[in-house]
Amino acid sequence: MTNNGSTGLGVLVGAAAGAVLGILFAPDKGSVTRQRIADQAQLQKDRLASSAADLREKIADTVSSEKNTLENKVESIVSDASYKAEDVISTLEAKLKELKAKNKKYQKAS
Repeated sequence: MTNNGSTGLGVLVGAAAGAVLGILFAPDKGSVTRQRIADQAQLQKDRLASSAADLREKIADTVSSEKNTLENKVESIVSDASYKAEDVISTLEAKLKELKAKNKKYQKAS
């Protein structure tokens, strides 16, 4: 993102410098020069707005993609934990059954 910002800033500075130099060396009347300045300013504003919109869209797409990836990972972790919990419960049930059988033997021996 920093690289895109630096590139955009470089383009804007270059365009502004070019516009200023072009205006300074232009042999036109003041009213024509002011109109050119206004036109160039509007053009640069439109370009900047377009670049910002593109960047905003790219960021939104990246965030959406990462959100989906994170949701899938969380779902996978929850599913794995559920299977492991089921394994633990099954093991505990088997151990309980074994202990109950031993307990019956002790009760008959008494």
